[in-house]
Amino acid sequence: MNILALDLGTSSVRGLVLDADATPRPGALARRKVRLTTGEDGTGTLDGPTYLACLVDCLDELATGGHLRDVALVTASAQWHSLLPLGVDGEPLGPVLTWLDTRPQPLPGARGPVDPEAFHHRTGTWCHRAYWSVRLPWLQERVAAPVGRFVGLVEYVLGALLDEVPMSVSMASGTGLLDLRRLEWDVEACELAGVRPEDLPALAPREWHGRLRPEHARRWPQLAEARWAAPVGDGAASNVGSGCVDPTRAAVTVGTSAAVRLIQAVPAGAELPPLPGEVWRYRVDHEHVVTGAAYSSGGNLYAWAARTLRLPEGAALEAALSRTSRNRQVRANPRFGGDRPPGVAPAGSGEVRGLSFGTTSVDLLAGLMTGLCRLVAGDLAVLESGVDGPTEVVLGGGAMAASAWWRGAFAEALAPRAVRFQRNPEVGATGAALVATGRIAEAAHLGGIGRTDEPAAPNTVGADRPR
Repeated sequence: MNILALDLGTSSVRGLVLDADATPRPGALARRKVRLTTGEDGTGTLDGPTYLACLVDCLDELATGGHLRDVALVTASAQWHSLLPLGVDGEPLGPVLTWLDTRPQPLPGARGPVDPEAFHHRTGTWCHRAYWSVRLPWLQERVAAPVGRFVGLVEYVLGALLDEVPMSVSMASGTGLLDLRRLEWDVEACELAGVRPEDLPALAPREWHGRLRPEHARRWPQLAEARWAAPVGDGAASNVGSGCVDPTRAAVTVGTSAAVRLIQAVPAGAELPPLPGEVWRYRVDHEHVVTGAAYSSGGNLYAWAARTLRLPEGAALEAALSRTSRNRQVRANPRFGGDRPPGVAPAGSGEVRGLSFGTTSVDLLAGLMTGLCRLVAGDLAVLESGVDGPTEVVLGGGAMAASAWWRGAFAEALAPRAVRFQRNPEVGATGAALVATGRIAEAAHLGGIGRTDEPAAPNTVGADRPR
């Protein structure tokens, strides 16, 4: 049996084929970049139909290459928090609000939870611009046509392909409207969002699987009998794919954005563990929760610096970084995209200090990267306060694979903890496959985890075509 894993990210759409052990098949990767629209006002949106077309292109490419043969299961790792209004005809009424969009604000006169601490414990979230409790009322004020329903990005794109697409408990937890223990829409959160529970997407039951619509089964006959698993939030999938599936090991993942997270086994209906007030909690699936902190800056910060500061590339940049002083004078606040919850700093809150006439562009980059390391170290200490810490840390994600220097900077900031590196660049896809096949516990023994100074393993997935 092969597994088709979809990674529905902010900067790209990827489809890759894994074997039954969740190991990537050589050459079986298709990728399309997507254009994120950003603005000084905090805009962070994607075009839904264009995004869907990119996914279709990936599936066509894999089919043409003969990679979809023997695929029995399709999984997806998808970005949390997105929101898209659909008309009564099911067509988008505007762009997709992504996690990066900081414009939504509570409407005048809007109230908050009656008991904020209980609300936070119950939903894992706050009444914050990142969640539907604030986003839904704000967006309803700006949509001119009648709204048929609201969905996330993954429900929109998969809804165009499958016979039915309820919302997984993992994706629902990212809306901020889900009771994490009862696994049903939270009544108070829905009141804050101005909707009734029955107005929201149906929740996928345990072991739900979808099928392609007939017209798409004809287009990709290799997938006609494949089962489609409920999508997993990208952060949860990345933790599993990094081998961090219990409180002894935390994942620090740096892709477009960044996050630090811990997974705990908490079956539906069980009492939720204590939740520190500074961090969020979402669902991995019906059996596990993930607790952590996230940042709007990650690989996008690295890309901005490389573009704006005209830095050298590849090995030349790594060599230049290695020559920067460990006693760095440049201090940076990397909140270029604003705060993720519970913070409320707007987009454009980044700062750089300690500049002199001797400061180089590489010094600036080093300051930005270590600024993120310090944020992560502080929040990891908060996470550890709720478990029997300290934890071992596994670094993962595309930005970590790209820079040995940044991995070293994280190891320094997180000392004296043991810090390791997951060399697999496709941790989200791997994690989604393991969740879908009920093998989360096995992820603790994943290969590919080694020293932070080890080079990233060559990405043999897609090695026979340009990336």
